[in-house]
Amino acid sequence: MRLESVTCHVTSPPDGIGGGYLLFVELETDNGISGVGECYGIPFGGDVAARMTEDVFDRFIAGEDPRNIEAMFRRVYSAGFTQRPDVSLMGVFSGIEIACWDILGKALNQPVWGLIGGNFHSKLRTYTYLYPPSVHDKTLDPADDPDVYHDPAAAAAQALYYVDLGFTAVKQDPTGPYSFQGGRELSLPELSRSVANAAAIRDAVGDRADLLFGTHGQMSTGSAIRLARQLEEFDPLWFEEPCPPDQMSSLERIANSTTIPVATGERLTTRVEFRAALEAGAAIVQPDVGRVGGIWEMRKVAALAELYNALMAPHIYCGPVAHAAAAQVGFTCPNFLILETIQTPFHRDLVVDPLPWEDGYLPLTERPGIGVELNYDTLAANPYRSDRPLHLSMTNVPLPSDNTKTVDEL
Repeated sequence: MRLESVTCHVTSPPDGIGGGYLLFVELETDNGISGVGECYGIPFGGDVAARMTEDVFDRFIAGEDPRNIEAMFRRVYSAGFTQRPDVSLMGVFSGIEIACWDILGKALNQPVWGLIGGNFHSKLRTYTYLYPPSVHDKTLDPADDPDVYHDPAAAAAQALYYVDLGFTAVKQDPTGPYSFQGGRELSLPELSRSVANAAAIRDAVGDRADLLFGTHGQMSTGSAIRLARQLEEFDPLWFEEPCPPDQMSSLERIANSTTIPVATGERLTTRVEFRAALEAGAAIVQPDVGRVGGIWEMRKVAALAELYNALMAPHIYCGPVAHAAAAQVGFTCPNFLILETIQTPFHRDLVVDPLPWEDGYLPLTERPGIGVELNYDTLAANPYRSDRPLHLSMTNVPLPSDNTKTVDEL
């Protein structure tokens, strides 16, 4: 069995949830078995990212036996005489690698979890971000959505909505606009808003759900420490990415200054970068299977985390293919904690038969491969839009230390 061809499918979510575009990779073998994968967060336009994926396949993957995961990883990891973590190259390879595992599972009539260690968990706990009501109810006008990102009452109401659905953990990032300048000092209004949101959500859900506090690496070391100390009374399950991903010494200072477990990893790739995060004191690692290097590399990150008594909570702000692939890894990991999940009509419609989700949990699946197939009708109805942002929008102007504006107001 040899890998014969690659087809890339690029789609733009109509509501922007999951990113500006989603890139799915479909491989086919010379004996007619196809597999699907997903790339995450490549910092180029979707059409360019697709061409990059095709180029990597043609140069390093075509004609290979899909069982040779390690050889393909090393070949691509070393491409262009780089031989180091590269966020774009590993994003490309991750989608290809996931598709290889999907092919292997189908060829052997086995779920991927059965090929990488067997199931340790019979179901996986899941969590969701707080999204506006119109994301789930298409009869609602987005213009009428309350500000669930910044308004404490709206955030609390939406948290209750998800808890009533069955989720036992909800996440929010109310810290402020995402700025290109790196770590910055949050203003007093931004700090107050963050604390008010955490207080309102905790008051609303009580002990029915964990509170996950995200920041997307926006803060200076001192600002992160200030905010963490104010949040401790609300007992968050984690304090996520409190400083930029290239500041591991800052991460260590923050981790040593708070009782809240520090989580990080959505912008890291390969076990090389995760080792640095674990050495700095990360208590929870958050690899995205579409960026970290694929299923096998993600499993290695999880095993590495065990040596630091750290837990794994896969990041999934992308599509349902990466979600299914991350679940396959999660089923095998003793130190699995929780899986990010996007339960929107569009995400469900992107695959023919979504993985089952029951009362906040993803039950073990026996489906061969990663367990999902692309819905070509949905892809065709939602073509790639080059006018959309690449991923999360960042301000390209410095923000003052007394900033009172949200990203929509800048």
